[in-house]
This record gives sequence, C-alpha cells and structure tokens, in this order.
Amino acid sequence: MTVAAPAVRDSLLARRRALGLVVMALALAVVCLLSIAVGARSIPVPTVLHTLFERDASDAAFVVWDLRIPRTLIGLAVGASLGVAGAVMQALTRNPLADPGLLGINAGASAAAALSISVLGLTDLRAFVWFAFAGAAIAGVALYLIAGRGGASPVRLALAGTAVAAALSGLTQGLTLLDRGTLDQMRFWTVGSLERADGATLARVAPFLIAGLVLALFLARPLNALALGEDAGTALGANLGRTRLLSLVAITLLAGAATAAVGPLMFVGLAVPHMVRTFTGPDQRWVLPYCVVVSPTLLLAADVLGRVIAPEEIDVGVVTAFLGAPVFVWLVRRSKVARP
Repeated sequence: MTVAAPAVRDSLLARRRALGLVVMALALAVVCLLSIAVGARSIPVPTVLHTLFERDASDAAFVVWDLRIPRTLIGLAVGASLGVAGAVMQALTRNPLADPGLLGINAGASAAAALSISVLGLTDLRAFVWFAFAGAAIAGVALYLIAGRGGASPVRLALAGTAVAAALSGLTQGLTLLDRGTLDQMRFWTVGSLERADGATLARVAPFLIAGLVLALFLARPLNALALGEDAGTALGANLGRTRLLSLVAITLLAGAATAAVGPLMFVGLAVPHMVRTFTGPDQRWVLPYCVVVSPTLLLAADVLGRVIAPEEIDVGVVTAFLGAPVFVWLVRRSKVARP
C-alpha cells in the first residue's frame, strides 16, 4: 500500500492538471466569443453565433468576419507564442525573470523594422513584418554565437542576450531620433496592438508560429532534464547542447514572429509562466500546454478591456503593461517565485 501511494497521488495530480486545462480551454472559448462581440460596435452574442454559422451580407457579418475574427485569431496565435516562448526562456536560462526581451529577440525585430522604414521607406505593417522577423532571427543567431554555441551556460546566455538587446536598442533609438518619419511609424508599432494586424499578417507569420510551438512542446522532456543541472541532465540522457540550440530556435520563431506581427508586448511572456507553475509545478510537459491556453486568454481579455475602459480604444500593449506590473508584484509578494 505504501508503494502504491505515490502512484495514486501522481494519478490524482495528473487528473487535476488535465481538468484544469479543460477549464482554461473553456475560459479561452468564452474570451474569444467576447473578443468577437465587444468593441466600438457591440454585437449581441446570439447574433455573433448566428453569423458564425450562417454568414450573410449584413453589417454585423462584415464586422464579425472581416474585423473581429482576424483580430481574435492573431491574438490567439501571438498570445500562445509569447507565453510558450517565455516559459522556454525561463527553463533554458533558469532565470525566473526571463522574457522575450531578455535574449534580444524583441530588440532584433524592432531594429530591423526601424531599418526597413528608415532606409527602404516601408510604411505598411504587411511590408516590414518580414524584416522584423529577419531581425529577430539574426539576433538569435548572434546570441548563439556570442554565448558559445553548445557550451552556452544559462548565465552566458543571459549576459549575451543583454548585450545584444542593448546594442540593437541603441540602433533603433538612433534611427528614430535621426528620422522623424521612422519615429512616427515606430511609435505606433512599438506600443503593441492587435488592431492593425489582419488576416494577411497572420498568414505570413503563422507557419513560423506553428513550427515554434511544435518544437517547444517537443522539448518539454529535455527541458525538464536541463533544469536538474548539467551533470544530472547528461546522466538522464539529455543532449544539453542540442536542447539549448533547439530552444533558441523555438524562442526565435515564437517571439520573433509574434513581435513582427503586432509589436513587442510586455508582461505576457514574463508573468504567465509563473502563474501557470503555481498550479502545474515545474514540469514543462504541463507548463507549456497550459501557457498555450492561458496566455491567449489573458491577452484577448486585455484587448477586450482596452476597447471598453475609455471612449477611445487603448492598445493591448498599454493594457498588458498597466495590469502586468501590479499582478507580477503580487505574485512575487504572495510566495517565492516558482522555479522554472
């Protein structure tokens, strides 16, 4: 009986986690429905449901299908990507404060976007989204080379990421200060918004987001081994160099494509993994799936809140930054930060 007790306890814990995941998925479905229904022109939920199943030529159908659904879908994709990217970063660097900005990925996307506007004169989000993603990828490669390739330690990754982010942020600031047109374009993109993204933007970044999510979920077990330390991880059969490299690839795909699509968003990749680990524990096999569901729920909820709290719509990047700081402080004060 004493031998079976741990197995029973593990089974009950797995069922609790699975039930929690189902509940969060239902909450995400409700938030998606609100995201489609609520806005400058609110549409009753029965009308939304009718329009989803029977599309017609009405004004409500235009709002639902051409405006709200693309915005909701990109919120789903970006939210899931940022949450998973943050969880992978925190596991990779063993740093509970890691987020998509720590490794310089966001800074690379911003620098490339500023260059495309300043040098090439691009003004359409759909035009410079590729440049933003390319900048994120270049930042990821630079980080890997600077940190020492396969032997990169969590400390070296964090330090190299800080250096890359500082250099690229300086480049972006220089370009925006020297060129008024670049400043005007960048000040809208850097806030972070779902409003200006559309179906074409989602189609451009979706393959990278899907690839990044699949790769991150595949890395759950190796990341668990990596969290135990190099010696223990190697003893368990994990290839640490390959795990770190593939983790950097996943982070670059997820954070780079998400940032390219909607601009840098604060808080989501930093705090959501902490919130998830208070329920799941440090097991990445549960942390990552929970982040896929919880992160877009919070992002879309913040987007809906930004539409209704003021006469003029507030960008989701402002809402997440405003709400994120006190929530994260509360998490820290409530208990010790959960180990990634």
